Amino acid sequence: MSRYILSLDQGTTSSRAIVFGRDGRVVASAQQEFPQLYPQPGHVEHDPESIWDSQLRTARSALEIAGLTAADIAAVGVTNQRETTVLWDRQTGKAVANAIVWQSRITAEICAQLKQAGLEEVFRSKTGLVLDPYFSGTKIKYLLDCIPGLRIRAERGEILFGTIDTFLAWRLSGGKLHITDPSNASRTLLFNIHSGEWDDELLRLLNVPRAILPEVRASSEFYGEIDAVHLGGSIPLAGIAGDQQAATFGQCCFDPGTAKNTYGTGCFMLMNTGNRPVASRTGLLTTVAWRIGNQTTYAVEGSIFIAGAAVQWLRDGLGLIERASDIEALAASVPDNGGVYFVPALAGLGAPFWDPHARGTIVGLTRGTTKGHLARATLEAMAYQTRDVLEAMQHDAKVPLAELKVDGGAAANNSLLQFQSDILSTRVRRPVVQETTALGAAYLAGLAVGYWKDMNDLRQNWGIDREFTPQMETATRNGLYGEWQRAIERSRGWTH
Repeated sequence: MSRYILSLDQGTTSSRAIVFGRDGRVVASAQQEFPQLYPQPGHVEHDPESIWDSQLRTARSALEIAGLTAADIAAVGVTNQRETTVLWDRQTGKAVANAIVWQSRITAEICAQLKQAGLEEVFRSKTGLVLDPYFSGTKIKYLLDCIPGLRIRAERGEILFGTIDTFLAWRLSGGKLHITDPSNASRTLLFNIHSGEWDDELLRLLNVPRAILPEVRASSEFYGEIDAVHLGGSIPLAGIAGDQQAATFGQCCFDPGTAKNTYGTGCFMLMNTGNRPVASRTGLLTTVAWRIGNQTTYAVEGSIFIAGAAVQWLRDGLGLIERASDIEALAASVPDNGGVYFVPALAGLGAPFWDPHARGTIVGLTRGTTKGHLARATLEAMAYQTRDVLEAMQHDAKVPLAELKVDGGAAANNSLLQFQSDILSTRVRRPVVQETTALGAAYLAGLAVGYWKDMNDLRQNWGIDREFTPQMETATRNGLYGEWQRAIERSRGWTH
């Protein structure tokens, strides 16, 4: 049997490829950033060719770094930024426009019109989602409405839709595979999470032709072969999951009540709710975690749009730091936040508020405020937003959280995780292998081809790097969080 699994991790700001061994450890990796496009305030786009080029380059680089060939790879798994939307020509494979990124607020007016028509409960009951520009369905409608002649071509079957997993699978297979998995499909506003199928009523409400939609396959199965021209030999493509669901799988959150939080461009907390979807009444999302065979696992999710992206803004927008990693030392240069709170609603607010009209707000500034205070407020905002989500999650799931598993780039920041533990009054655990998003896709692919026997095999691989326990007094914790809640209110409803 081939000795390794290759995972393609296509993220919001970069593409990565990681080779994993049977113990779940990283053998080799490669990463490449690609341009972010901001045509108007609040609008975010990607060039699909930049995504494809960067992902293919990193896959080839990871194999080269590891000294491997296609013959050494048992299977490839794909994980991706989820709601980002691409439409492309079936014959040429070329995108008809830039991809609209999940962060983009470009369809806020479409969502407002659907709400005014009284349709929000229809979408929520069938999809588990709220009517927000975050999701793919309104992005598809926007492109079909705005590009002359595109809707007619779509209805004739000349145009294909995909989230990034679908786009990559189509390219990797030489146009043979037009597929997605339920974890990605469940983020489109078009997929009925109860029936497990595309929903005709939702398609009609958003005026999306069924002909453009991919086939929904399980998250772990043999889909087909990757064309040998790409990686020097054909390799089974056998696992697909959206990035946050993949990270949940990579963290081995297989049992109901287990949860993880990923600190990436955004911040995403998922709690496994087992084989039943739990309807949220507190602004969370109900989503498909994964489907293996005929068994669907569900989760509740809190989606925070801006987390690590706020650190990038300090670096690129304000020039306060040279490298993102510099923020920990800068934040540690002050003993506390100096009364400064930064609500990083740079793309509106996600869960549990869902306010596309909120904007970034910094409050509590004085003459004594330094860039250290702003750096500290930026890190603390990740922890406060996570508490916002966790409180809603525990209310919905009716399950107390004994511990929180964490991953993502900012999870390497010890001071952030200690503050997170303090604000939550909960144990926070960081695994040895922190590339859990890519690892989850690798696990799904490996299970499909027998590289790993079962989930118990995977549990054996999870190991703890460090555990953080609460040290803050209750009165201090509640006082800080109370001030954060005041700051949140000042950010809301800023634009109209």
